Amino acid sequence: MRVLLLGANGFLGRFVADRLLADPAVHLTALGRGDDADVRFDLAGGSPGALTRFLDAVHPGVVVNCAGATRGGARDLTRHNTVAVATVCEAMRRSGCSARLVQVGCASEYGPSQPGSSTAEDAVPRPGGPYGVSKLAATELVLGSGLDAVVLRVFSPVGPGTPAGSPLGRLAETMRRAMQTGDPELKLSGLGVQRDFVDVRDVARAVHAASLSAAQGVVNIGTGRAVRLRDAAAVLARVAGYAGALHELDTPPGRLPIGAPRASSESIVEHLAATPSPYPDGCGAWQQADVRTARDRLGWRPRINLEESLADIWMEAACRI
Repeated sequence: MRVLLLGANGFLGRFVADRLLADPAVHLTALGRGDDADVRFDLAGGSPGALTRFLDAVHPGVVVNCAGATRGGARDLTRHNTVAVATVCEAMRRSGCSARLVQVGCASEYGPSQPGSSTAEDAVPRPGGPYGVSKLAATELVLGSGLDAVVLRVFSPVGPGTPAGSPLGRLAETMRRAMQTGDPELKLSGLGVQRDFVDVRDVARAVHAASLSAAQGVVNIGTGRAVRLRDAAAVLARVAGYAGALHELDTPPGRLPIGAPRASSESIVEHLAATPSPYPDGCGAWQQADVRTARDRLGWRPRINLEESLADIWMEAACRI
């Protein structure tokens, strides 16, 4: 089976590439903007005609799209997440390869949900920010393209390679700095947010399963269990061997409490509170996936628990001590 992978150098794409390469039946070609891609092509700026010619030459049976942007202004997010997918869909419609499309979407497309609930694929999407809007527009393009296509809505991916700017990546870096400088406590804000954390290697398994399946439409990829960021921080402290205290600040993110002592951990507090929210994904305080569709239509279940994912995040952070 010939598979064309878009976005092979990203956080998710690297693990998807490893998973596909481990399948002896897969012949993988990576297309992207980096020098290490098999073929260099900018989806956000390239023409559908140029991509069509490439598809006709390679003739893949499956196209997996992990490309996109998670940060930036609305214009950049639209260009990389929506316009790029429009290019892919148009090129695939024009091509004679009749490939299947596996589009990697995200849970930010749903927006906020009711605490205690599990979000199923038939929930009405109400994205709370430009990132979720750009990804939802991409999903709608895929679903309306007439292609043999499936969209995997990935909830909160974690594990090795977690970006340092993400909430858990930032938390690991903050803890590393505290251990390096001997700070006896961490003062953290916004730890009440709850998210469905799914290991990036399990996401890669889901992409592989979707490539081989006949499933169409939207499929959630998560664990089906929301975890409070406060609890994840405690697990990270345990696996890191950090013996200091974790104090949660009840002040709005970005502002220290009035009269707070200027302790040695001041820079750490300010570093963590510098962003508008510990989870700037527009999904509010709670998000949890209903994963029955992934189980029933892909035969997929998550295998890696959060403690193992956090241990891998910490191992990478610890290498910088």
